[in-house]
Order: sequence, then C-alpha cells, then structure tokens
Amino acid sequence: MHLKQCRKDPRMGPTVLVLSPTRELATQILDEALKFGKSSRISCTCLYGGAPKGPQLREIERGVDIVVATPGWLNDILEMSRISLRQVSYLVLDEADRMLDMGFEPQIRKIVKEVPSRRQTLMYTATWPKEVRKIAADLLGNPVQVNIGNIDELVANKSITQYVEVLSPMEKHRRLEQILRSQEPGSKIIVFCSTKKMCDQLARNLSRQFGAAAIHGDKSQADRDYVLNQFRTGRSPVLVATDVAARGLDIKDIRVVINYDFPTGVEDYVHRIGRTGRAGATGLAYTFFADQDSKHASDLIKVLEGANQLVPAELRDMASRGGLMGRPRRWAPSSGGFGRGRGGRTDLGYGGWDSGRGGRGISTSSSWPEKSGGGRGNDHESRDRYNRGFHGSNDRRRSRSRSPAG
Repeated sequence: MHLKQCRKDPRMGPTVLVLSPTRELATQILDEALKFGKSSRISCTCLYGGAPKGPQLREIERGVDIVVATPGWLNDILEMSRISLRQVSYLVLDEADRMLDMGFEPQIRKIVKEVPSRRQTLMYTATWPKEVRKIAADLLGNPVQVNIGNIDELVANKSITQYVEVLSPMEKHRRLEQILRSQEPGSKIIVFCSTKKMCDQLARNLSRQFGAAAIHGDKSQADRDYVLNQFRTGRSPVLVATDVAARGLDIKDIRVVINYDFPTGVEDYVHRIGRTGRAGATGLAYTFFADQDSKHASDLIKVLEGANQLVPAELRDMASRGGLMGRPRRWAPSSGGFGRGRGGRTDLGYGGWDSGRGGRGISTSSSWPEKSGGGRGNDHESRDRYNRGFHGSNDRRRSRSRSPAG
C-alpha cells in the first residue's frame, strides 16, 4: 500500500528499507517480500555480508523498491557511495533489541541520518530495555506503541513444556544422546551451545547417528545456507547452533529445543526455546543447568512459574544458596508442566510518522501441528514418576527424578 502511494524511480534508490540483525533473518524477510511483490512488480534485494558484493551492487544499480539489509554491510555500501537512501519513506527495524545487543547502534544511527526525516518508521523488539527505549525515542516521533503480551516481565510460551535438569558438565553429552534417541525419527531439533568450538564438536559427534549439522558465525554464507536447507528439508534433522540461530529463524516443524549450555541470560533462554511451539503447536524444551549458571536460577524460576511449569527442587535450592550445591546429582529433576493455551514471546511493535501519524506492525509465524506417537512424548506415567521425584531421600530423588526424555 505504501509503495503504491509513494513509489518513486527505483533507480534513484529504494522506497522501503528494512534492517535486520542477521543474514538468515534478512533472507527470510526478502523471501516474504518477494511473495507479496511478485504480482505487483515490486523489486526487492537483500544486502548482507559473507556473499559476493558484485551481484548485490548490480541489483542496486538496476534499481529496487525494497532493500533488506544488515546494518554493517549496508554501511559499507554507503561508504562506497553505491546506494542512496534519500528516497526512503518507510523504514523498518526488525529485532531492534537484537541489533543493539550485537553492537549495531552506531551503524543504525549512521544509516538513519541518510534517510529523510519525513518517513514512517516501524520498530519491532521482543524486549524493552533502556537501550531500546532510548533509540526508539531518538528515531520515532509521536509513536504509536503496540504491545503483545506483558512488557513488564519476560514470558515464555505456555505451549512449550520446559524441562530443566541440573547436571555436571561430564553428564551433559550422555544425557543429550538419550534425549535425541527418545525422539520420533525425523523430528527437527535445535541444540544450542555457548561456543563455536563446542558447536562444531557436538555436530561431529552426533552427525553419524543423528544427522547433526552445525551453524555459527564463523561459517561462510554458503555453508550456512546449505546447513539451513538441510535442516529445513529434514536431511539433517538436528541443528547444533550458537545464538546466531536463536532469534529470527522461521523454520517450521521444530519439535524440540535443547539448551546444551545455558545462555548468558533468561531473555536469550526465552528466545531460544521460542523456536518451537509456534502458531498454536506444542513443543519441548530441555535445558542443562550447571552450578556456573546459578546466578540465573532465580530469573529462570520466574520464567518457569510464569509459564505454569514445574520447578525442580534442585533449581530452587540453587537459587536460595546462590549456586552452592552440596554435591552434583546424577540426574537432577527437571521442570515441566501441562501449560496449555496460546502463548509466546513478548513482542512490541512501534510505528509512527515522524509528522504525527501512526501505524502498527504485525508479525506471523507458522508451524506444524503436533503429531501423536513416536518417542515417549508427554506420557502421564513418566510425568507422574517425575512429580514423585521431588520428595524423599537424595537416593530416591536421584533415581526417580529424571524428566521424561521426550
């Protein structure tokens, strides 16, 4: 609609500019733009690093209506004087909080200086910290704020059953394999690691038996595209990833998320597990929690309780003691629950004309309906054994408190 009203000569620069934190999200946005623009003869291109500049620059020279770009790469092209943003009247910042987390604020501000002040700006963010509030105040004039969910607290999707297991580092790999074996063959699973080295190591160890493949920031764009395609098509059903894939990826049918390493905070935890249980489907999330993660115990408990999940006794104990556990447990109890109903991450959309009018944005996602059968699922017998494991002696708790494997 905006392009129909405000479309200008694309050879003089784009009318619409969309900024995205990652290459993967940028290409997904482009795919959606192409679907909507095909019948309207709207031209689109995507600018991101890790790919040859030549083809991208040639598309800019031919002229495009919509440019989707990562901030760093677009800045490089601006410095080369190969693109003009003087015709942009519709600016979108997707995953704004993520871009700030990645250190893109200087690039974003530099880009916005190249865009006319009379424009419509939409900003999407999953969280609302002071850094995001500051840049929103600077870039938006008289904005309309659209909140989905509670912005005062971090909320996990209630359709995701969450299991938290307190494990020692030596126990994690064995437990991971046990969970993977329990899943229905072909189920799409994401395993999150904290380092690129661990990501590659796990993928190598799991590739033969489980068809695992790795993705992280050191992979070339061609390798990343190949791995994601293998994952989407099910040829590599297990994706081992760093947080580069935690947000933005819209891949259908993801059944299970496993946090092999706990992330740097509960916000990333919520975004990680949000890869499953989308569009009304249910999902499973397993998290391995170690003593070194104890500083996050209290916040994690709040997230679990907010999503109607059970909280393991060991996690409460860790929160109260500041992580000083008496001794490691072989299989610590995990949390889970029959949280029903629709849920999801807290999304905030901001839109507004700098001249005073406002707009709003809508985000959608799709997923595959939950399949019955296969693996152990959320069987009641396993859950009853799990619930009983919260009480009794240490030996009884250790032997009974394993969470359902699938």
